[in-house]
Parts: sequence; structure tokens; C-alpha cells
Amino acid sequence: MKKMLFPVLIALAGISTSVFAEQQLRFGVDPTFPPFESKAADGTLQGFDIDIGNAICQQMKVKCVWVRTSFDGMIPALKARKFDAILSSMAMTDKRREQVAFSHMLYNTPSALVTKKNSGLSPDVNSLKGKVVGVAQGTTQETYAKARWENKGVDVVSYQNQDEIYPDLASGRIDATLTSAASAATGFLKTDQGQAFAISGNTLFDKAYFGEGVGVGLRKDDEKNVVLINRALAILHEKGVYEALTKKYFTFDVYHIE
Repeated sequence: MKKMLFPVLIALAGISTSVFAEQQLRFGVDPTFPPFESKAADGTLQGFDIDIGNAICQQMKVKCVWVRTSFDGMIPALKARKFDAILSSMAMTDKRREQVAFSHMLYNTPSALVTKKNSGLSPDVNSLKGKVVGVAQGTTQETYAKARWENKGVDVVSYQNQDEIYPDLASGRIDATLTSAASAATGFLKTDQGQAFAISGNTLFDKAYFGEGVGVGLRKDDEKNVVLINRALAILHEKGVYEALTKKYFTFDVYHIE
């Protein structure tokens, strides 16, 4: 009897483990981009994207699992099934759509040039000739700066993430950084280190480079999760959860397309 029962128990254990795994939703995130995603003092994740992801999981009745990885490695890691979806301020560009599927838009914020106050610099090539601009690897800001500025006399320097850029900006090693306006305004510019700096010139909304807002990135064959996440987002909007979360982090509209 024991010999017959043992294989059955093993099979049941396997089924139980499989079911549990299906009830998880693993998000890839690079927590170096406040207020969207960052690490709190105790090492836990915090930010608008984290709250949105947790709300999506709660609505889908699955367990949220956050997998930390560098932003420029997000899409390869997604394809390698190291996680199920990207929720890390990833703009929906045509180039990225060739590799991944996207949910409905989460938010849309402009990009901006951050420099020392009264620097006289602006986000155009004539102003930036001979200057050094820092950008985070794998971002739309890096793509824009390299395409529009680098071959016209602007020194564009790529960093692994945005957190590594600000110390060099503060010390004067670089003249400016091109980044998310919302991230800069609610993050670096509010720190003691950032008091001498400001957003310089106009913000940028170039769809050709910055896409049509930020979405959750998923594998192209994962139609099920695309549908479930979009359904969850619609309910979060209907219930007012999305609006409440935006008010927690922002004093301006982040749900629009220019």
C-alpha cells in the first residue's frame, strides 16, 4: 500500500507546486529611478510602479514577485523567462514593440535636461555643443541623445543607471543629464545635492524616440497576461485606485499624450 501511495503523493506535490507557481506574477524592475522605483532605507522596493504592480497583482489575485535587474538587460531577461513582465518605466517605442508586447499605457511624462541653475543650457544641439551629457543605458533618453546630439559635437556618456549619473553631475564631471522630468523633479532636484540644479529649457515629447507613454512589457506569446493586466488596469481606473496613487506621488497629470 505504501509503495502505491508514495508515487501518488509525489505527483500531487508536483501538481501543488505547479499551481502555486501559476499564481505568481514576476515583475522585472531596476530600482534606481525614483519616484517610479527605488529602494527604501530597509532595502524594500518603493515607488509608483511598485504600488501599481502590487495593485495589479491584488486585482488579479496573484502573488507579486519583484526581480531586480539592470534596465538595459530587461528585454533579454524577459525573453529568457527570468520574470513574466517588465514594470520599470519602460516607454513603448516602435523598436521595443518589435521585441515585446505592451499593456495599455500606465503613464506618460516628458524627458528633460537637468543642469546647474542658470547654466544657459537647453536640450538642443547648438546649446550643448562641446558639453558632456549623461544618460542611463538602455533608455529612450540615451537613444535620443545619441541620435540627435552625439554626431554633432555633444559628448554623450552612458551610465549603467540614473543613480550613477547624479554624483558626476553634482561634482561637475558632466554638464547635464537627459532623464525623465517627473523622476528628476520629484527625486534628485528635491535632495540637498540637487538644490543647485534645475530642469533647463523645454521638456521633450518626441514620440519617435520616447514612444507613446510607459506600459508593462510582456513576451509576445503571453497573450493571457496581456489581457489580464489590461483588465486589472481598467478596474483600477474605475475604482479610483490609479488616481489615488498618482496623487500620492505627483502634483501634475501623468496620464496624457502630447
